Amino acid sequence: MQRLQIFTTGGTIDKLYFDALSEFQIGDPVIGDILESMNVGFEFHVEELMRLDSLDMTDQHRQQIRQRVSQADAQHILIIHGTDGMVATASWLDDIADKTIVLTGALQPAAFSQTDAVFNIGCAIGAIQVLDSGVFVAMNGRVFAADKVIKNRDAHRFEALGSP
Repeated sequence: MQRLQIFTTGGTIDKLYFDALSEFQIGDPVIGDILESMNVGFEFHVEELMRLDSLDMTDQHRQQIRQRVSQADAQHILIIHGTDGMVATASWLDDIADKTIVLTGALQPAAFSQTDAVFNIGCAIGAIQVLDSGVFVAMNGRVFAADKVIKNRDAHRFEALGSP
């Protein structure tokens, strides 16, 4: 991997909570700070596309993501995304050729002490370096083809399509 292009769209990973009633807003993207603190050995560029909860994403937002991914010079693309709309966005990217695209996010905000954010980011970056071109979701320590994954809300994890 020569260079990693990272697009951020918001989602839980960047959420900031302000009170006991769980009022939140989506803050600045955390991915750059996380990668710098981990002293990664590769070049990366972060571009914020939007700050949305993925439940609020529309087809227009997904088209914007598709357009930026298609136009990107980098072959390796990481998309930080809200988990509720991640699979839907991935389906908008499935025919982009010659790029390895991995979507990841978090079920708990990066600002929380008990977060899955760093783990999911590490998994996604490890995967993107060895995967062939295509679209993938990296969550919960697993990497899935984007068209073969679902979010199991009850179990709080992503699973292969058709899993019990």
